[in-house]
Amino acid sequence: MLKFAAPKLLVATAAATLAIAAPALANHHKGDHSMVGGAAMYPAKNIVENASAAPNLTTLVAAVKAAGLVDTLASPGPFTVFAPTDDAFAKLPAGTVETLVKPENKATLTQILTYHVVAGKVTAKDIVALIKQGGGKAVIKTVQGGTLTASLQGQNVVLTDAKGGKSIVTQTDVMQSNGVVHVIDTVVMPG
Repeated sequence: MLKFAAPKLLVATAAATLAIAAPALANHHKGDHSMVGGAAMYPAKNIVENASAAPNLTTLVAAVKAAGLVDTLASPGPFTVFAPTDDAFAKLPAGTVETLVKPENKATLTQILTYHVVAGKVTAKDIVALIKQGGGKAVIKTVQGGTLTASLQGQNVVLTDAKGGKSIVTQTDVMQSNGVVHVIDTVVMPG
């Protein structure tokens, strides 16, 4: 089993969480960034700054704010985030996201979001190597405490969650100042 030392999650105050804003883009040289949802992702920016700029990660950003995880995901980390797109959140039963972002459901939302985070910087190459080492599967411990099982399906890395749900990694190695983001097509759920 792959183990990471889970960093202590700090809960930001609601005021600080709502006050977060992505800074204006500075001058960057062509070729020093990845694109997510048509928006440039810069390696010098942190996970929150880059995700806030991606038009296909708006639900994730709103959920991170509602859970009070902005300060944590903006901290030095490093973290590996499996980032569900807006379309991934839309696959959940109607009303799920609206219910989860309510203040009374903050603990549940936090559990789901931290299930998408791994302590340390784990690239796609690292994940594939772990899958090969594991004979076709790699068990990855999440910050939430549960595990995700990574496997290969053709050229795609597939994550299987605690409930047997599957998510395909659709974009890999979006480098951040405090880790790496891999975009996924389905929200994974802890047990």
